[in-house]
Amino acid sequence: MQVSPSLLAADFVNLAKDIDMINRSDADMLHLDVMDGIFVPNISFGFPVMDAVAKICSKPLDVHLMIMNPERWVSQVRDLGAGIMNFHQEACVHMYSLVQDIHKVGMKAAVTLCPSTPVSVLKDIIEELDMVLLMSVEPGFGGQKFISHTLAKIAELRKLIYASGSRALIEIDGGVNAETAPMLAKSGADVLVAGSYVFNAKDPVATIADLKKL
Repeated sequence: MQVSPSLLAADFVNLAKDIDMINRSDADMLHLDVMDGIFVPNISFGFPVMDAVAKICSKPLDVHLMIMNPERWVSQVRDLGAGIMNFHQEACVHMYSLVQDIHKVGMKAAVTLCPSTPVSVLKDIIEELDMVLLMSVEPGFGGQKFISHTLAKIAELRKLIYASGSRALIEIDGGVNAETAPMLAKSGADVLVAGSYVFNAKDPVATIADLKKL
């Protein structure tokens, strides 16, 4: 299992300390939730904070844009040195063009689906994607209850990936904890985004290591 701890749950007063923990851990990447207050009813952080994080984080950046018009920010995300640019299907009219633009600048392309968005919307583009992020809570706020229908959605997405020959990974974001993580792994998830479960743990490094073993 790959693990992508979510910066949104970090201690922003002691951000360097938390990034150092991520660097020392077995985390595969660092998940950055960018919120604009329009696509989602919350505002998180922008490029000045991400620039600072990128300078001290040794893990690849998994940039999750919960924003309108994500196509405007491809070059800025690339300039961070991000490994993955992740945008919402619900916020993008021309997905194919955006995926091509992301690939052209050397990043992996990921598409996120909200809980109520069916997997079938990706049927004609799944072969072009490097990853699909399924939200297991409504986007915009941390600490929400896990939506159990996500397990069936993972199975449906896995069938689509196999049928198409796609190599896309399945990433899950929302409500990941000791109870839900094993179920997600069993259902076929490849990457788990974990926020408060990691950063509020007594031993975050050990918690990440435990998730990696799933």
